[in-house]
Amino acid sequence: MRTQPTPTSMRAMQVIRSGAPLRAVRIDIPVPGPDQLLVRVRACGVCRTDLHVADGDLTDCRYPITPGHEIVGEVLDAGAGVTAFRLGQRVGIPWLGHTCGHCLYCRSGRENLCADARFTGYQIHGGYAQYAVADARFCFPLPDAYSDAEAAPLLCAGLIGYRALKMAGDARVLGIYGFGAAAHIVAQIARHEGRTVCAFTREGDLEGQAFARDLGAAWTGHSGQQPPQPLEAAIIFAPVGSLVPLALEATAPGGTVVCAGIHMSDIPSFPYRILWGERTLRSVANLTREDGEAFLALAPQVPVRTEVEVFPLAQANEALTRLREGRIRGAAVLSCA
Repeated sequence: MRTQPTPTSMRAMQVIRSGAPLRAVRIDIPVPGPDQLLVRVRACGVCRTDLHVADGDLTDCRYPITPGHEIVGEVLDAGAGVTAFRLGQRVGIPWLGHTCGHCLYCRSGRENLCADARFTGYQIHGGYAQYAVADARFCFPLPDAYSDAEAAPLLCAGLIGYRALKMAGDARVLGIYGFGAAAHIVAQIARHEGRTVCAFTREGDLEGQAFARDLGAAWTGHSGQQPPQPLEAAIIFAPVGSLVPLALEATAPGGTVVCAGIHMSDIPSFPYRILWGERTLRSVANLTREDGEAFLALAPQVPVRTEVEVFPLAQANEALTRLREGRIRGAAVLSCA
């Protein structure tokens, strides 16, 4: 296989220090090692986790780092040991980038909890760049039904949302708090499965509520409102701890509230009565490769439709600002070619 593309350097947008805007840099194109792919990045989704990396909310980050973990690209080169992908093949690079493979969690199908896991765009340079290197064992072939930009949000918004939906069990009435990239995918899967979706947005976000209704939500309102019927489960995508008591109050006895983000502001104290009644409060951590394989097979069957707004790589800061302010309908994606 090829050993190095031409040119030998690339454009990237990096977090140089927490709290500062991303900086445009020119750095060397990485060389793949054993079991690794070198990928020419075509598109990279913009995820709220990228904001947490940029803001310093996630503490195990060494700067400078190239964020981005919803990467769609073309295989240019591969290191020794790679057999699953061919040159020119389109691949997806997700958040989970490495696990130890031998701990209790890895051996029991829970590699998402591996203490030695490493993550794309956090501890491994990600896709806000023209090229990226990734462990081939953690990459996915992508469904042909999606363009590069449409496929990018599937790799985190879709995968984490899918895992969160599994954690919600077989609940028939599902509440979704925070109607962004992940929610707009999960709502489609939930409707495909015959569930009733109630969508909660920020107060006054009439556009977000209309978007949720377009995707089949039976009811929409702001997070302080009670839905017309008790929820059997709720998924919280917004990183706002004060939503937890609100979701618990809206959830029927025996129901589940799933916190689906990697970071959340502190959860305020709440009366035991809203947890009592065998309600369950749980979190979702990362994803497994099994999640990825299952979801990427399911998405074109639904079919999941991703709504994306595309920005050039150089406008990554604008995309992050729009995401922070809640001014993205669906998902933001960088065009990196």
